[in-house]
Amino acid sequence: MGVETEYGISAVPAGRGDDDLHPMQLSNHVVKAYGSGGPVHDGRPAGWDYETESPLRDIRGYEVARSNAHPDQLTDTDLGMANVILTNGARLYVDHAHPEYSGPEVTSALDVVRFDKAGDAVMAIAAQRASASAGRQIRLYKNNTDGKGASYGTHENYLLQRSTPFDRVVQQFTAFLVTRQVFTGAGRVGIGQASQQPGFQISQRADFFEAEVGLETTLNRPIINTRDEPHADAARHRRLHVITGDANLSETSTWLKVGTAAWVLRVIEAGALGTDLRLAQPVAAMRAVSHDLTCRRPLELADGRRMSAVEVQRVYLERSRALLASVAADDLPAPVRAEAEALFAAWQETLDALATDVTLLADRLDWAAKLALMESYRSRDGLGWDAPKLAAIDLQYADVDPSRSLYAALVARGRIRRLVTDEEVERARLSPPRDTRAYFRGRVMELFGSSVVAASWDSVIFDLPDRQALQRVPLLDPLRGTAEQVGAMLDACSDVSDLFAALGR
Repeated sequence: MGVETEYGISAVPAGRGDDDLHPMQLSNHVVKAYGSGGPVHDGRPAGWDYETESPLRDIRGYEVARSNAHPDQLTDTDLGMANVILTNGARLYVDHAHPEYSGPEVTSALDVVRFDKAGDAVMAIAAQRASASAGRQIRLYKNNTDGKGASYGTHENYLLQRSTPFDRVVQQFTAFLVTRQVFTGAGRVGIGQASQQPGFQISQRADFFEAEVGLETTLNRPIINTRDEPHADAARHRRLHVITGDANLSETSTWLKVGTAAWVLRVIEAGALGTDLRLAQPVAAMRAVSHDLTCRRPLELADGRRMSAVEVQRVYLERSRALLASVAADDLPAPVRAEAEALFAAWQETLDALATDVTLLADRLDWAAKLALMESYRSRDGLGWDAPKLAAIDLQYADVDPSRSLYAALVARGRIRRLVTDEEVERARLSPPRDTRAYFRGRVMELFGSSVVAASWDSVIFDLPDRQALQRVPLLDPLRGTAEQVGAMLDACSDVSDLFAALGR
């Protein structure tokens, strides 16, 4: 699994009369600034290998013609924009008008947190370098909307078995995505896509979803995305591209977001849900959950029952616990079981607090922390929800610059719980996970980056001095290319020719 985030971007003009650069130009400048490197080579510019990308292929069995596709769907071309492959196995590039950090593939929810926070650190450094070189202050925000009608995504990716019927995923995962907002929401000032109504809501993304199932990600957004682009052996795997999540700064929110989703997908793959949780109107329910700060509003299910978002989540928790209990000790690695038990305990504790007193979660959930912050200002200054100051606070909470971020200020004061240390985040910024193919990708960028012409999630392309043709190393299995498998080999190679000789052996 892994997370990718598009960051909001703005710039303060260098002087009176200066024209603002287009966000795409600004984003390109930010990515290039990070790729130029610092004292430590933490990333190198390289092309992206689009050969195996298929953004218009639909899981439901067809492919959209390019002539009929919206330009935003054509993600298999870079339009000449900057692209950097990082030594931690991640990708930093320009996605339309935003700088995007796509974290490396990992196998645990806590590793998602580490590499997601590493992405925030990457962006803070990139903004600092870009500001210095551009002579103007460039600011990046980890949020999902500009408050004026535009939304940009934080997408999750989960590798599933191809044999799992996709209609089962649609029927059983939709209600989970709709109701999980109660702990994944980042909080937002404003109701409606353009914040046309004053108020506060749980999720930054909820108001932007308009369909239940579909291929798009930037228009007519669906709750279940159907892009069939596995970045792995397509005969064995399907990648579920989840676009409903918020951009979380809280480590607990991120951990719960990906950890619970991964276990619910295990339950669905195993055919072990055992109950019908389909919602009568999923899109309407998406908004209803986000707008209900009590988390108690009943949602109508397809069979006529009514359950709150918290009650629906309790069912998913119970089924996940039951599946964990049914798996023999020898069939599940001890670290996976330990994380699952800790995750389920936190899931339970969060749902219990949501059912009684949301303020108890201000030290661990983004939306609860932000709401508490907003209410303190509202009480002190007598502000209504339409006050521009509150919208500014919302934005400053998400600033990636630690010296400006209100989230960082809360952390510094000990008011937000942490799950990882600054040292772990810095290590994740520079070094790849050790138990996936991202290890090979990241290490070859560190050791032989000048010989890497292009890369993708499932390939690395090299230019060898003694060979006329470029050489592609396929990485179709996400669990091959780990530190255990290739670490010693990479350490023993003095140049890229040694690497290929070793790979040949």
